Amino acid sequence: MKIGAPKEIFPGEARVAMTPDSALQLQKLGHECFVEAGAGKGAGISDAAYAGAGVTVLQDAAALFAAVDVVAKVRPPTEAEVQMLRAGQTLISFFYPGQNAELLEQAKAQGATVIAMDMVPRISRAQKMDALSSMANIAGYRAVIEAGSNFGRFFTGQVTAAGKVPPAKVLVVGAGVAGLAAIGTATSLGAIVHAFDVRPEVSEQIESMGASFVFLEFEATQDGAATGGYAAPSSPEFREKQLAKFRELAPEMDIVITTALIPGRPAPKLWTEDMVALMKPGSVVVDLAAERGGNCDLTVPDEKIVSPNGVTIVGYTDFPSRMAAQASTLYSTNIRHMMTDLTPKKDGAIFQNMEDDVIRGATVTHDGAITFPPPPPKIAAIAAAKPKEKVRELTHEEKRAAETAAFKKQTRDQVALLAVGGALLLAVGLVAPASFMQHFIVFVLAVFIGFQVIWNVSHSLHTPLMAITNAISSIIILGALMQIGSGNFLVILLAALAIFMAGINIFGGFLVTRRMLAMFQKS
Repeated sequence: MKIGAPKEIFPGEARVAMTPDSALQLQKLGHECFVEAGAGKGAGISDAAYAGAGVTVLQDAAALFAAVDVVAKVRPPTEAEVQMLRAGQTLISFFYPGQNAELLEQAKAQGATVIAMDMVPRISRAQKMDALSSMANIAGYRAVIEAGSNFGRFFTGQVTAAGKVPPAKVLVVGAGVAGLAAIGTATSLGAIVHAFDVRPEVSEQIESMGASFVFLEFEATQDGAATGGYAAPSSPEFREKQLAKFRELAPEMDIVITTALIPGRPAPKLWTEDMVALMKPGSVVVDLAAERGGNCDLTVPDEKIVSPNGVTIVGYTDFPSRMAAQASTLYSTNIRHMMTDLTPKKDGAIFQNMEDDVIRGATVTHDGAITFPPPPPKIAAIAAAKPKEKVRELTHEEKRAAETAAFKKQTRDQVALLAVGGALLLAVGLVAPASFMQHFIVFVLAVFIGFQVIWNVSHSLHTPLMAITNAISSIIILGALMQIGSGNFLVILLAALAIFMAGINIFGGFLVTRRMLAMFQKS
């Protein structure tokens, strides 16, 4: 099959659906690769680089559509581009079929197969083709960079000769792929990061990245699993609690990054005008949902504005395109993985397996029919989190009763142990000679006292294991010192060796502890 990537005609779009590296991988699947002249210019890829990778460069889009069997694009096609499709041809691109019903009908009339990269189901096996996630990852990263360029202060706290600089406080609303990327970037830059999401199961992911999860007391659970890995729309009661919490946080936050968006729906308004008014002058709001209306009341799509109280609100809709080289690399890799699934025999022949969950889910038109919406995948994207049981605080009486019960149990165990030990000693004494019993009793008492001494050694600046081994070594040295004055040469030699080896263990333990502590100290 022949696969080609035309130049994107959407204003400001700099990404391209094929790179020289992805073309080399596609050729290994048996495909021939084509590209329109100048398609990679915005991503820093020259036509010569494509030619060097064995890609045929065609002069215009019409020639490319006529020459190839598979067209790979980034942005949804225009009506003019759909009209250039022919029966049996395959288009792979973002398509958003729920919002482009007329375009869907037009593609069906042309008899083309359309694979929408935005419809790839969010299951584990399809992660390598999940272009929404790869682009959202870039958007989250770029959002923090844009926030930093407009913030005008450090992210990390510093203590300098000129004074102390407090760290920036960042709030990320929505912990999907973009939100987690923003959290990771802001945390690595040294900011104090707070994050909120309606799905309680993402709280562990947020905390594992070094951010604080903004917990909202609300009885009704929010389950994002039923919506294919996206957050479910919130109830009015939950929304009011949510907005009240945001109003509480607004005066403290220096940077707010909003990422809340459910495909096919307008962006929910989560950062209202009064919250912007509560923020400090010089603060920044970056709205990643600007393309669908924005999460902030004051967001203007594709523009950066400053509110009356000096808060900068960034409403760009092309964050991935602002990192076109990286975005093109990731997106072309998603396309290449899709082509790998469509070419199972690696012989250059496409097999449209409509029994495959991934291919079926992403295919929106095929064989002159509209196949959107797809059936739900057999595997849920994210399992619903089991609600955590709240630990009930014990009353004073309950604590006292628990302590009494524990003391009684410990006493019973000790009495039983002493009784069993006494019975065993008595049983041994009935058959053993008196001289043996004298030594045996001394041995038992020594073991008991030694155990108590070793177990009660303080663990300060040591691991518990190191403290115990040092205590054992100290007892060995004490015993060896008591024996070293005997007249027997062999006993003196063994005692000296015991002191030497136990000493190495003790001093070596202290040296290891010192080096371990030095690892956590700034030089």
